[in-house]
Amino acid sequence: MKKSLFDGKSLAGWHGFNKTAEVENWTIIDGALVCLGAAEWDTGGDIVSDEEFENFELTWDWKIDKGGNSGVMYHVIEDPKYKAPWETGPEYQLIDDLSYPQKLENWQLTGGDYAMNSPSETKKLNPVGEWNSSKIVFDKGHVEHWLNGEKIVEFTAWDTKWNLEKTTGKWKDYPDYGLAKKGRISLQDHGNKAYFKNIFIKELE
Repeated sequence: MKKSLFDGKSLAGWHGFNKTAEVENWTIIDGALVCLGAAEWDTGGDIVSDEEFENFELTWDWKIDKGGNSGVMYHVIEDPKYKAPWETGPEYQLIDDLSYPQKLENWQLTGGDYAMNSPSETKKLNPVGEWNSSKIVFDKGHVEHWLNGEKIVEFTAWDTKWNLEKTTGKWKDYPDYGLAKKGRISLQDHGNKAYFKNIFIKELE
């Protein structure tokens, strides 16, 4: 059964990563959960779900401002030894593919499994400022990323190819990346405004 992770009017069900204080860098505007972009670069401002999830289908609508960068992570583990969710949680990348201030590699583009699996080159991404619909399916290690109704990434977590990518790429110095089989959902504050709504999750057996 599908359930909502965002009530459209409050931060109920969410809290700051590794924090107990009230969240100040996210707010509600016109029924959307909005990141104000207050974090220093990519640490300190992320929020995570109060609940943990294992196998699931997660859907959400999102948009970003010009030059923006954000992301949605899953299987995130909270612990003081981690400075950010991305140390443990794989990320569905959300970024301005066309106008980001720095040159982007394919593995950095919207919809990709960040730094692991690049998105399809034929994906249909709506222009900055317009809403997009995304989905992550995680089913016992089988993973799919969807964007605006089309599957753009598919891979198997923890297989030989996955382990090679992890141990030779960006995550080689982060031994706990992607290992958890259950954890929190995280929305990233990368120092840019980002907007989320219609966040739903369906747990899979």
